[in-house]
Amino acid sequence: MGPNFANTNLDTPSLPGSIRGFIEDGEKVIIDVGGDDAGATALGTYSSLLAGADPEVLYVVNRYRSMTTRPEEAEEILCEIEKASRLAATGIVNNSHLKQKTDESVILGSIGFAGEVSARTGLPIKFTAVPRGINLLNKIPNIYPIDVCVKAPWE
Repeated sequence: MGPNFANTNLDTPSLPGSIRGFIEDGEKVIIDVGGDDAGATALGTYSSLLAGADPEVLYVVNRYRSMTTRPEEAEEILCEIEKASRLAATGIVNNSHLKQKTDESVILGSIGFAGEVSARTGLPIKFTAVPRGINLLNKIPNIYPIDVCVKAPWE
C-alpha cells in the first residue's frame, strides 16, 4: 500500500482508507511511512486499531542518510516517529546503503552504528538488508538478502 498521493508532486502524509479493512480482517499489512514523523502521523490514524493487532513495528536505519549519521540522531528520530504514530517500535532493521555504490565495506561499516542504535533504544536488530551479490555470509548475523529495484527519477 502506498500513500494516497503516491507518484504525484504533493507531499501530503496520508494512507488509503482501505488499510482499515485489511487490518480488521487480520491480514498482514506492510506500511512504509518514510523515515520521519510526517509519514508516521498518517500511521497514527490507525494506532488504536494496530495496537490491538500486536504489530511488529520496525525502525529502518541507514547510517548514510543525512539526518541519521550519528546513533543519537537515529534515536531522536525514532522518538519523533513513535510519538507521531502513537506506536512503539519493536525492532531495528539495518538498511544502510549508498545506492549503487553499496559494497561489502559499506555494509560492514554500518554494523557498529546499528549496534549502537540498538543499545541506545533497547531494541533488537532484526536483520541487516544486504543486496544480493554482496557475499557477507558468516561475516555478520541475520542477513536479509534483497533485490534493489528502486531507481531515482534522474537515473
